[in-house]
Amino acid sequence: MGLEHRLGPLCGRSAMPTTEPVERPTWSGWREAIRVVAYPVHLKKTVGIGLGVGTVLFCVNQLGVVIRGDTTALVWVKVAITYLVPFANSNFGVLIASRRPTHRSDPG
Repeated sequence: MGLEHRLGPLCGRSAMPTTEPVERPTWSGWREAIRVVAYPVHLKKTVGIGLGVGTVLFCVNQLGVVIRGDTTALVWVKVAITYLVPFANSNFGVLIASRRPTHRSDPG
């Protein structure tokens, strides 16, 4: 029995199914920018970044206060901001990378 026969239909082929390339949304106006940010692939990544980086920053900056039980409303606002800043920052990166150039007519 040859190697090709033992490997079956995957022999010489990628294990991942091939699909047509997906065109990701781009933007030139703010209404389109919201659509880009809400695009599921982008949103999954930016939420993950916000949670990951936010958790590290929370542990560095606020964990001691929370463990001691010295939390106040201000501390919880700071915790929320700790997660929102990396989420917003990663969304700005997505927007910078996906912006469509605007074509303005040359007045000259």
